[in-house]
Amino acid sequence: MERHSKIYVAGHRGLVGSAIVRRMIEEGYTKIIHRTHTEMDLEDQRAVFGFFETERPEYVFLAAAKVGGILANDTFPADFIRSNLAIQCNVIEAAYRYGVTKLMFLGSSCIYPKHAPQPIKEEHLLSGYLEPTNQPYAVAKIAGIEMCRAYNRQYGTNFISVMPTNLYGPGDNFDLESSHVLPALIRKFHDAKQRNDEVVQVWGTGRVRREFLYVDDMADACMFLMTRHSGSGIINIGCGEDISIGELASLVRDVVGYPGRIAYDTTKPDGTTRKLLDVTQLHAAGWRARTPLRDGIERTYAAYLQHNGPARPADKIGASSADRMVASAGPN
Repeated sequence: MERHSKIYVAGHRGLVGSAIVRRMIEEGYTKIIHRTHTEMDLEDQRAVFGFFETERPEYVFLAAAKVGGILANDTFPADFIRSNLAIQCNVIEAAYRYGVTKLMFLGSSCIYPKHAPQPIKEEHLLSGYLEPTNQPYAVAKIAGIEMCRAYNRQYGTNFISVMPTNLYGPGDNFDLESSHVLPALIRKFHDAKQRNDEVVQVWGTGRVRREFLYVDDMADACMFLMTRHSGSGIINIGCGEDISIGELASLVRDVVGYPGRIAYDTTKPDGTTRKLLDVTQLHAAGWRARTPLRDGIERTYAAYLQHNGPARPADKIGASSADRMVASAGPN
């Protein structure tokens, strides 16, 4: 992939897609193409095929997806499986039809079985039952992986699949009804600090463990693998370390500067007990994460403050919604 190659980033406004675009601009790539949802609906096959026929991208990062935390996945399962299947089918087929040199499909660590051995190796895919709260989303992502494998086998394409762990960073979704656990915690503690609340509630027991990777590290790994990795075997992307939700909540509280206490709502689901990716393949290839978790949370909170302004009165930050909602230990 050369600096002058024509590269399409699907989902360039999302958390990962925007980080990939930032990274490519920093490295001097000059032909990055993208479209907003208004300009092209990736669920519309005719629109996607027309775009590929006109633009003829040489490389594709398929980072577009409908994503959300445990609450969103559990509330809108049909939306998650339908939208993601449509996006994947359209972009992968278009990449084949219009001669894309290489495509990277971004999956999710939720593709692995609920009770997979820890840390989770790539070979554990399809070895057991999925986590029920996000099964429709996981099935869609598994279908994307299998599509890439099938196209490589039947048509000789060069479509690769990577499985990121839980991601966070600037550009994240901080909406309490649809966000993942880390940005939800940042929002919860920030809002509680502004309202002088005495307590912040967190879903579940706080004992489940999750792995978190800073999104700019993810973008770096994607660039690394796009230029060095080929084949139908999936590859995990993570930092190789995990943390309990309780420890994470305390860390976020410290970064935000919230002086109150944390309470756990044990009537709400925890999700998978532990989800740590085995990154042996990635380390063997020569890549390792560089951003410590606290540093990444500090950067993410600084970006949140920059885009959401200084402290605001509770009636301007959705106090009633914030009071109803709790941060989930989301499936992704």
